This record gives sequence, C-alpha cells and structure tokens, in this order.
Amino acid sequence: MAKTIHSMIRVLEEARSVAFYDTAFGLKVADRLDFDSFTLIYLSNAESGFELELTVNKGRTDPYNLGDGYGHLAVSVDDVEAEHARLTAAGLAPRKLVDFRNGDVSVAKFFFIADPDGYQIEVLQRAGRFQ
Repeated sequence: MAKTIHSMIRVLEEARSVAFYDTAFGLKVADRLDFDSFTLIYLSNAESGFELELTVNKGRTDPYNLGDGYGHLAVSVDDVEAEHARLTAAGLAPRKLVDFRNGDVSVAKFFFIADPDGYQIEVLQRAGRFQ
C-alpha cells in the first residue's frame, strides 16, 4: 500500500518561506539538500510524518505562475478560531472563517491563508473526516 510522504512547492526565497511555515504551522526544517542549481528544504512537525518540500531554484527572480491546476494544501488544528486569531495577530492575514454547511449539517469550519508565494492553505477545525 502506498503511503503519502511529502508534497513539493517551488518558492522564491528560502528564508521567507521557512519563516512563514514555522510561524503559521510550526513546521521546522527536517532536512536541507543543497545542489548546484537548486536547494530542497523538507519541513515537518511532530503532528504528522508528512513533509512539505520547498524547492528553491537558484537564480530565479520571477514569481512562479501557479496556473489554474493548483488547488490548496490543507492542515487541521484543534481550535480553528484560536488559530485564526493567532495568525491575524502575527500579521499573516488569514481570510475569514467559514462555517461550511450542507443544509443544517456542518461539513467543516475553516479559513484560507496564502503563503509568501501565493500558495493557498486551508486551515480546518479538527473534526469528522478532517483529523
């Protein structure tokens, strides 16, 4: 059976992205592999074995075009309202909280936040299928 282990995104500035993911989600550098033309930075935390791989292509100055195929990454938290307040206080500009419903049934409570390169991250209340 396959096991998901990481997802990769391309970022322009290593320090800016590492700081964002640390402040926003407590992701720390687990490994860093430096090559002639690019650097790979693996971020993780104790909540999951899944890692986010940041790829920095050396010499790149133009922002990446995220295209129309990218959707979002998703993380779950114990208290989505407290996380929204914390990220707002940190100046990271999360979007509004949403109570997503199907009729009278709550499906999820969440908000979105963008990283420095424009990648969207959904922050979900840990409940139901969103553990």
